[in-house]
Order: sequence, then C-alpha cells, then structure tokens
Amino acid sequence: MYVNVWPFDDASQSTAPQRQRAIGRVAFSVADLNGSTRPMRIEESGSMRLRIPRGEGAGLDAVLVNTAGGIACGDRFTVDIEARTGAAVTIASPAAEKVYRSDGPVSELAVSLNVHSRARLDWLPQETLLFDEARLARRLDATIEEDARLTLFEAVVFGREARAEHIANGLFEDRWRIRRGPRLVYADTLRLDGPIADLLKRPSVGNGARAFATLLHVSPGAEARLDFAREHLVSGNGCEAAASAWNGLLAVRFCAMSIAALRAAAIPFLFAFRGEPLPRVWLS
Repeated sequence: MYVNVWPFDDASQSTAPQRQRAIGRVAFSVADLNGSTRPMRIEESGSMRLRIPRGEGAGLDAVLVNTAGGIACGDRFTVDIEARTGAAVTIASPAAEKVYRSDGPVSELAVSLNVHSRARLDWLPQETLLFDEARLARRLDATIEEDARLTLFEAVVFGREARAEHIANGLFEDRWRIRRGPRLVYADTLRLDGPIADLLKRPSVGNGARAFATLLHVSPGAEARLDFAREHLVSGNGCEAAASAWNGLLAVRFCAMSIAALRAAAIPFLFAFRGEPLPRVWLS
C-alpha cells in the first residue's frame, strides 16, 4: 500500500549536503469585470514570476516563469490560482521545465486551483523534463464549482533525447486530487522510484515509451464530449492515445516514444478540443 506524505519525507535529505535552494511562490486571482477577465491579485516571491501578455478576447492568458532556470536538489515551488465567478483564464509556461539531477533531496512543486461558479480555468504548462537522477514530487489540488470548467494538461519526459539519456535512477511522484463542490471526483497518484528507465520498459508501465501526458477535463458536459475526443485523437507515428469519461469528467492519456511524437499528437487535439489556439508561448 502506498501512503502519501507531503511534503515528501525522505531520510536521504538529512544526509545530503545542505545548500541554498530556490523557493518560489505565485498567488494569482482573476475576476470577470463587465464581460472581460482581469487580474485582481498577483503575489510573487523567490524565483517564481507571473507575466500577462497583451491579448485579445474576453479571457486572460498568463505565463508562469521560473527565473531559477530549472528545478534541482530540494527546490520548493508553490502556485495558487483562483478564477472567480464568470472569469476565464489560461495558465501556461514559456518552455519545458527542467528537473536536474539530485544527490538526495527531493524537489517539491505544489499547485492549487480554485474555480468558482461559471468560471473556466485551463492549466496548460509545457512539458516537464527529468534528467537522470532527478527527484521530484509534485502535487496538484483543484476545487471547482458544479457549473465551472477545468481543463488540465501535463506532460512529462524521462531523459534528454538529444543525449540519448536514460534515467538509471530517480524519483518522480505525481499526485492529483480534484474536488467538485464537496466531493472528491478524481484521485490519481503516479510514483516511479529507482531504475525508472527499466520500469518504463515494462509493458504494464510504459512499454518502452519515454514521454507521457494526461488531459483531464471537468465540466457539466464533459462526458458528452467523449465521442468528439476520440474522433480527434490520432494514434500511431510513435504516440498512442485513448480517452474515457465518467463521473462528470473526461480523461485522455498520451504515451509516446519521444516528446516530438507526443506534441505532434497533443497540439492538434488541444486545438480542436478547446476550440481556440494554444497560448503563443507554446508555439514560440
């Protein structure tokens, strides 16, 4: 049985050399003002920053920036996003987030999303890239109202393809908890610890793939969009994908041999599913 502990408790942290680590936090809330979404609160500390490019339309795009240039050796980051009643916001990142090797300490990333009545929040960071011996525990908690809409997309790549890198040893823990009103409607925990490259070769784990992504959509009409999602998923060319729907949500899994194959399948799907272009940082 797996028991989650947060923050991650690892005895190796007490034996590794003590270094000054990056600690960052962003807290951001948006509200609907006369039909347009506007920022109401922006709090930044440490190496985390939030930028709001000039855009068109009633919704708002925001970009999370980690000025530390990556994550390593016990760094800790916290992101808190709130979409108030009727607001529409998309959160992205400017590039892949690199997670460097660690000599023991586990880095932590905690994301909290709060989506109020009739609001829409799209969480669309670009992929997380784990180096050999990286150690990362991340947590995403979301609370949404019954008539709100939430779309999450997270991708992870194990090892640098350009260097033919395999993760001989490392830790990746990914914990999602989604609450709709007072009810827990989605709980998922992935934990890979030890020889990750060998684990991913197992047919029941990754069947040799090294890039994975999950899309989760929660809304009043989520289950009704299952046929549409399946029609726009393309498997093959190094990426397999499948969709399912239950309990007022829709989930899509991507499993690819490379990040290029994953993006080739995921980007057209995201465009069709959302009915609008991806944030410009995805295409720059």
